[in-house]
Parts: sequence; structure tokens; C-alpha cells
Amino acid sequence: MSMTADSTAIYGGRDPIECAAYTKTDAARMTGVPISTVRNWVLGRDADSRQGRAGFAPAIQLDDPTGEFLSFRNLVELHVLAAIRRDYELKLPVVRRATQFLRENFSFEHPLAKVQMLTDGRDLLIEHGRKLLNTSRGGQLEMKWISACVERIEYDKEGRLQKLYPFTTTDPARDFKAVVIDPRSQFGRPCLREVGIPTEVVMSRFAAGERIEELAEDFGIQASLIEEAIRFEQPSRAA
Repeated sequence: MSMTADSTAIYGGRDPIECAAYTKTDAARMTGVPISTVRNWVLGRDADSRQGRAGFAPAIQLDDPTGEFLSFRNLVELHVLAAIRRDYELKLPVVRRATQFLRENFSFEHPLAKVQMLTDGRDLLIEHGRKLLNTSRGGQLEMKWISACVERIEYDKEGRLQKLYPFTTTDPARDFKAVVIDPRSQFGRPCLREVGIPTEVVMSRFAAGERIEELAEDFGIQASLIEEAIRFEQPSRAA
């Protein structure tokens, strides 16, 4: 179903996935990526000849022309890039080379959010028909399984971004998508999926001294979900 004018009115007529909504600190908290890394990935770095420091282009192109904020789409790209780096230890130049290939050859302005990205530990891949195009090696065809991180991104039937289920633990096998980020709900704040309560609300009450059991009873949910919200909001997760 196409997005109606009414559904975008609150966002000035723009698709909410494109709206600048998150600070770099927000993005670091939501994806578990250190803030310094977020800055490098979305801003790049200028070369400094005096210090002998090499420059590099950003791996993610921000929707915000000022470079201050990330959109939901940028947040999804950061989620995918973080998972690729964490799980497969790819070097960032490989990722940049792959995303640049996609932009130039497939007109994907935001490839990390647009297509199914895969990796074999050396190269970044996309699903292209029944075969996979090896983007970081210039287009060789290979077969691979879709990365688990992409399963945490929800699209509609027309391929538009809908929701992101960020990791709340360092073990995806036991991470059951308790938290959801929906740009069309709660202004894109992370919420507990079952009840729509912002995780920051849960965390603030816990930090104020309320016990997990009390919060669970108040919200009418299991204590394990309260624990997931708290775990998600803890800064130590960004490591």
C-alpha cells in the first residue's frame, strides 16, 4: 500500500524513513557502535598532511545535508554495517568499495538499506536474481546465504523500509527481537515490540529506583522484556 498524504503530513510530506531524526549519540546507543566509529562511518575523515594522516570518504551517505543527524534509513545502514564488521571482521575499505560499486552500477543511493547484503568474510555481496553479485571484486557471481542481520530489517511488499529490530545482546542466536524502531511510531524512538513502550521510559524508571518486577507488573508484561529494555539502553552495550 502506498503511503498517503495524511500519513506523511506530520513529517512535512516526506517519507519518515528519510527525515533527520537521530543524533550520532542516539545512533551509537541504538546500534551498539562507539560514537567515534559512528562519526567516521557517516562523516569520513579529511587527510592531514601535517600529521601524516590519510583521509577517507564516509561509508554511509547521510540524508541530512547538514551532516548533523541520521535518518531512520541511515540508522538501518549503520545497523547493517555494524553487523558486517562485528560478525565477519571485514575491513572498512572493502565495504566502501562494495557500496560504491552498487551506487555506480545499480543506482542504489543507500545500498546498505536497499538490498540484501551478504559477506563471505572477504567480500560484500548482494542478492541479484538467483545469483549473487560480488560487489567488492567488480561483479563476479557467487552463491551465499543471506546475512542474519538483514532478517532484523522489515520491508513492505514493495520493498520499502518499515521497521528495525536492533540487537539487544551480543549473541544474535538468543536475541528475540524484543525492541523495535519504527519511524512511523513514537517518532522513531526504540520501543518494546509487544506493548509499544519506549525503552528510554523503562530505563528512566528503573534508574529512578523502581524494581524490574514492579515495572513488569505496571506495564503488564514479563520481567524478561523489562530486562531487554534495560539492556538495550545501557551504554556499555556500545563496545
